[in-house]
Amino acid sequence: MLYTFVSSNYQLLVTNYLLPITHYPLVFAQSADEAAKETAEQTKQIITEITTWKISQGLIVVAIAYITIKVVDKLVVWLSEQAAKEWRLRIKQFLPFARMMVLTTTIIFLMNLFLNLSRDNLVAVTGTVAVALGFAFKDYASSIIAGIIGLFEAPYRVGDRVQIEDFYGEVRSYGLRGIRLQTPEDNVVTIPHNKIWTNAVSNANMGELEAQVITEFYFAHEVDSDLVTKILYRVAYTSKYTYLKLPILVVLEEKNWGTLFQLKSYPLDARDEFIYKTDLTKRAKRVFSKYHLPYPRLVNMEKVE
Repeated sequence: MLYTFVSSNYQLLVTNYLLPITHYPLVFAQSADEAAKETAEQTKQIITEITTWKISQGLIVVAIAYITIKVVDKLVVWLSEQAAKEWRLRIKQFLPFARMMVLTTTIIFLMNLFLNLSRDNLVAVTGTVAVALGFAFKDYASSIIAGIIGLFEAPYRVGDRVQIEDFYGEVRSYGLRGIRLQTPEDNVVTIPHNKIWTNAVSNANMGELEAQVITEFYFAHEVDSDLVTKILYRVAYTSKYTYLKLPILVVLEEKNWGTLFQLKSYPLDARDEFIYKTDLTKRAKRVFSKYHLPYPRLVNMEKVE
């Protein structure tokens, strides 16, 4: 009797509680499967609505957007070079916003052309496209997001002289995915925007025309430091490239091999950085030779190494 009672209660427990619990995963699986089938059907319906005429329209729009961006690039650069010097960088900094406006308008038009931007179409396609793009274009999407953030945080702008990793130069263009940097060797380096997530960005002028130039000079320990300092100040103040409203400074540092002199000054235009440094070096060496100032010996430098 006791066994029969326990057995019947166990069957009742299994029927009323355990079976519904084990049934839940099956219900969820069926719901997910139905949702996936519905999304696939909606996506298939949208794809069938894509006609040859729509594809032709899309290609025409892409071509117009490409030509517009090229024209805007050349126009902005031309206007910046024609304007007064103090307005050059400000005009160039409008370039990323202009490119972004053209690209955003193009993307919205294409989405409306192929997806009609209705709620059902967006729900059907967004999930599939988001997953595909998330895996296939993860780095590209990261660069685009970083580029949009960079427009407002402005770690670099067109015309700035920046160093990212081992690359230093002037930002020549600001694109959707990255920037183009022109190095002193006249190479053009493309750097993706997502570098700002993990790398330090050193900006020499931050949108201004002036950027500090450090010119180094090397002498032996026994050199007359007062004389060298006086010569460097005179060379900087008499250079036609020096912006005299900003400070000029000479800094000394003792090394094992001799004395390092750093002349810190500003050119009138940051793009003249290397011409300015060459001018200072040539004119300073011409004066140094008259006083027969001692340079560090190579033997001492080899010992340091």
